Amino acid sequence: MRPRSVAAGLPNAWLPGADWSDRHELLVFGERMTAAEAARALGSAPGWVRSLLALRNRFASLIGLNAAAPPAHSGLIGTFPLLHSDDREAVVGYDDRHLDFRIVVDVREGPADSQIIGMTTLVRRRNLFGRLYLAAVMPFHKAIVPTLLAGVNDRSRAPVIPPA
Repeated sequence: MRPRSVAAGLPNAWLPGADWSDRHELLVFGERMTAAEAARALGSAPGWVRSLLALRNRFASLIGLNAAAPPAHSGLIGTFPLLHSDDREAVVGYDDRHLDFRIVVDVREGPADSQIIGMTTLVRRRNLFGRLYLAAVMPFHKAIVPTLLAGVNDRSRAPVIPPA
């Protein structure tokens, strides 16, 4: 099945003050997984997604983004600090000068022998640059998130990288 976009509610406890959100869900049959296992899809992106993120990171470093101190975390999923993980929810994200974001991956029981895997993106824009940045990355975000979620079955066993 393909991921579908669903309404994402605000406010959200994982990022109080968030002023933008979206959510995608995927119905998965067969093997059960925890939220952390599903979230590992974030670290197992296809090549085109990794290339876009690498380009973004190079550009961001030139203009001083991601300069805020990373939060305390228990590991990384992809390049994102893991802020919380239990069987039902995994949360990654960080705060920066232009915006703060969280990605919340959750699992719940679906119909018959299935699970619903959800991925919610939460953003709190801090200033005009945060608004412009979000507008610029939105077309990519709309392509990347469903791609990551669609691959959750294939990549659910990728390792979490322990903290340094």
